[in-house]
Amino acid sequence: MFDLSPADWTAVELTIRIAIVATVCALPFGIALGWLLARKEFWGKSVLDGLVHLPLVLPPVVTGYLLLISFGRRGPIGEFLYDYFGIVFSFRWTGAALSCGVMGFPLMVRPIRLALEAIDRKLEAAASTLGANNALVLLTVTLPLAMPGIIVGIVLCFARALGEFGATITFVSNIPGQTQTISAAIFTLTQVPGGDAAAGRLALISIILAFAALFASEWLSRRAAIRFHGD
Repeated sequence: MFDLSPADWTAVELTIRIAIVATVCALPFGIALGWLLARKEFWGKSVLDGLVHLPLVLPPVVTGYLLLISFGRRGPIGEFLYDYFGIVFSFRWTGAALSCGVMGFPLMVRPIRLALEAIDRKLEAAASTLGANNALVLLTVTLPLAMPGIIVGIVLCFARALGEFGATITFVSNIPGQTQTISAAIFTLTQVPGGDAAAGRLALISIILAFAALFASEWLSRRAAIRFHGD
């Protein structure tokens, strides 16, 4: 069923690796920003919320272009990272992880924010009266109670990263073995005579991975709800 070429299997492996790295790197920022939007009132909050969700409404090519001019070797951020840390994002798999993380970030922040807003603040106050400092309350009360939302956010970001195409191909191109993900490989195969069969097999793998991610999200969120809420 999955009689793929070595290059196609490389695309599958690279896609999974990029999705994992993108999700892991986005998670601390997702939790921090979700907490900020859920718990704090400040000037410009609506603007920040709009910026977070902007990748959902912008054409992915626009997002990729913005990443390219910002994180490219001649971009202000990319030049700084290369000169001082030797980090390069453009036309590298790390850049693909960055673009996937950016595209999946709104889907991560939203459920985390909603989960934090749903927590009964009296539980946190009770922990504080028992002597727990703010950091301990966050680690032992807030985050465990928000875990179902955090899990959903993680899996949605991962699933979005698996299927990312427009921003990634604009930022890091479509280099076999380096930046060619499943989506880019399917696009390439559809442009080649006789490549429809291989494209179909890769599409099937993509569907299986997406369903697995969604199933994992549902199962893990239910388990977390039972464990921390008794539902």
